Amino acid sequence: MFGKRSLIVVVISVAVGVYLLPSPIDPKPHILKGPPPVLEGPLAVNTRLQKGRRLFTGKLHGPESFTADVEGNMYTGTVDGKLWRIGPDDSLTLITQMGQNRPECGSSTDFEPVCGRPHGVRLDRHGQLIVADSYLGLHSVNPQTGQKTLLVANSQGADGVPFAFLNGLDISSQTGVIYFTDSSSRWGRRHVKLEVIELNSLGRLLSYDPQTREVSVLLDSLYMPNGIVLSPEEDFLLLAETSIGRILRYWLKGPKAGTKEVIMDNMIGYPDNIRLSDHGTFLVGITTPRFRKLMPPFLDMIAPYPAVKRFLAKVIPLSWYNALLPRYALVLELALNGELLGTLHDPEGRLTWAISDVFQHRGRTYLGSTDLPFLAVVEGPWES
Repeated sequence: MFGKRSLIVVVISVAVGVYLLPSPIDPKPHILKGPPPVLEGPLAVNTRLQKGRRLFTGKLHGPESFTADVEGNMYTGTVDGKLWRIGPDDSLTLITQMGQNRPECGSSTDFEPVCGRPHGVRLDRHGQLIVADSYLGLHSVNPQTGQKTLLVANSQGADGVPFAFLNGLDISSQTGVIYFTDSSSRWGRRHVKLEVIELNSLGRLLSYDPQTREVSVLLDSLYMPNGIVLSPEEDFLLLAETSIGRILRYWLKGPKAGTKEVIMDNMIGYPDNIRLSDHGTFLVGITTPRFRKLMPPFLDMIAPYPAVKRFLAKVIPLSWYNALLPRYALVLELALNGELLGTLHDPEGRLTWAISDVFQHRGRTYLGSTDLPFLAVVEGPWES
């Protein structure tokens, strides 16, 4: 009897202790627009993303975003804080380390604030790499010498609010203005799972004018703003709100300038980067699909319940959530008006999964990721 009573006391004590522990997140209830869409029509399952191969296995870990120059070179950044050049002959050259070059870089996300983590990368009109490093700020990098110039530090931020998670960017070819996102003013990249579970609206869309060196806040109260892309005419940009599965259009010109509108909601998955294809459409990488099965998706189930989220954040290690993520690759193709034209799938994750970026270059389609130790590439013409 004493043993049973002792066990009950221990269980109650542990339960009370866990209850009293402060939670790292402060979630609000979120009401979903509906269940995930059905996999039919343009969303019908196919295997088109399985027709590819992997490059640089074990050498590139998490090639998240891409850009290319007129000479055919491509550029990307990885989890160890490094920037790389990929030659037309598939050669790989280190350009620079965004932060400190330490042996621990890439071994754990705990070292990312020191080593750096380049996310969005683009080339400006002067041939310089513009890099949104999640921890170290917005930089200009000479792609030949690796020399780095800090444009805006995370600590500087905008309107008195520091950056915590710089992410996507694009650059106007007409004005040189850099548009970029800060996914959260609370959580850095290494705590992205807490950002998604908390489901806060602490993200912003910003711009940096290289002439005046001024940062402007274009939109605030965004749900994990991530990838952005300018339209071909640069009259608007599209922006992915990853944590709620939504894509916004923000008008830069015309009678709607300075306003936003939702062009896609209740998506089949959580969008990451958005890019222009080589034939004038938008390509959206889906980092995690959201499928109808016997039970609703995990994030759908917990979205309305802040108490459940606070409890899970206290007791479940962040690494455990990886077990809930399906090995499924998915790309959406959208018309310029936001209409879904088609999708490409790899249902078993044979080539890749958790796609961060879809970049077309020299007849290839490169599929980025935030954490996978290779670069996936699909050869030949694009078919959605």
